[in-house]
Amino acid sequence: MLLIHVQKVTPRVSYTFKQICKRILGLDVDLTSKIETFIAHDGPKFSYGKQPLSKELYFQSVDLLFEHGLNDVDIQVFDWEDTKGFFEVKHTSSALPYDVFAATFYLLSRYEEYLPHVKDAIGRFPATESIAYSGTFLQDPVVDIWAYKFKDVLLEKYPDLKFGDKKFRLIPVISVDQTFAYKSKGILRSVGGGIRDLWKLKLDQFTDRIKVTIGLKKDPYDTFDFIIDLQKRKKRKAKVLFGLGDYSNNEKNISYNHPKHKSTIKHIADYIDVGLKVSYDAVCNLSILNKEKQRIESILNRRLLYSLCSFFKIKLPEAYRNFIELEIQEDYSMGYSGHSGFRAGTCTPFMFYDLDYEVQTPLVVYSFCFSALASDEEIANEESVRNEITSYIEKIKKVKGTFIPIFSNTTFSDLEGRPFWKSILEFIWNLEDE
Repeated sequence: MLLIHVQKVTPRVSYTFKQICKRILGLDVDLTSKIETFIAHDGPKFSYGKQPLSKELYFQSVDLLFEHGLNDVDIQVFDWEDTKGFFEVKHTSSALPYDVFAATFYLLSRYEEYLPHVKDAIGRFPATESIAYSGTFLQDPVVDIWAYKFKDVLLEKYPDLKFGDKKFRLIPVISVDQTFAYKSKGILRSVGGGIRDLWKLKLDQFTDRIKVTIGLKKDPYDTFDFIIDLQKRKKRKAKVLFGLGDYSNNEKNISYNHPKHKSTIKHIADYIDVGLKVSYDAVCNLSILNKEKQRIESILNRRLLYSLCSFFKIKLPEAYRNFIELEIQEDYSMGYSGHSGFRAGTCTPFMFYDLDYEVQTPLVVYSFCFSALASDEEIANEESVRNEITSYIEKIKKVKGTFIPIFSNTTFSDLEGRPFWKSILEFIWNLEDE
């Protein structure tokens, strides 16, 4: 047990030290604000505050973890060893030159997303507004890197300190915007789509549409057997998240109530965890979200546990509060649509911290760093995709984190003209566990 002395045990302090010490490093800790308790403790310990108590192991703090609400935060990113840091401290006795705990909280709480910023065209917080982008550390899981720097300092002082045996994990996520390209779309949508194909001289697609409609060919978006086959060969904690929102400009899936749609979802759920791709309109609308939740629960005959926001549109804190209200346990939306990288600076799942209420919530946030949905327009070939993915995997393995790539069922369709994506998913799925 590691004892930590702080001037005051605030919710922010408890949250941050639990994430770094327990969830990332597997180290049991206890917090105290009583000097007598700290002095009497004869085991591993350190202090965190404005000044050291004596000659103990000491980490200087800034004010962030002892404040309430939102304040203007001055951030200057600087290079340190092989990483970046911010919230620099000046005390010569401090074991690190920056407040790693405050910096961690700033990134995990998504503090910057509550502050004034320029949103993109559909109201999202863009990567270009983030400190990670401007500080050029978006591609690095800095929170986990900092945690291991902190671990090295602890081991130098207390070489017998025991840490947990955390392992690298892989969770492929498949987002399903459209379950089928042509099948089960009804007469009006099918006829309209056929006319559009002819107007644009897409004769191959027109022919395929006819063949699929009359049952002579498999629908090009029905790539689920390929995914299920991978799962049969090697068990993964994969997630397939279906969109069941009402038809709109942003939601183009077939009716949730269509028998073929239901049977497809049930079939996949026999092999892989299934959740909800929350529609654009449901992200911040509790009643619409509840309706979509009831739809998927009626199909699965089990509680909804997993979510992914359409277009990765997370409006904080409203969206996550709604998920918590409806007892959704895990969200996989924490990433950027136009950039790869670590939106929250971490590759370790973390609990959502509500800055307005100053409380740790039960919602577990899984942060992805690579999305085929975001990269499709920019990446030209299989080699460049593999190189990018391999780079992320190497970084994540060093800190024993969780690699979460996001795909779509349409990614593996020949209709999209990128046949190499199937081999990419096979490459990822068959990675060795550690």
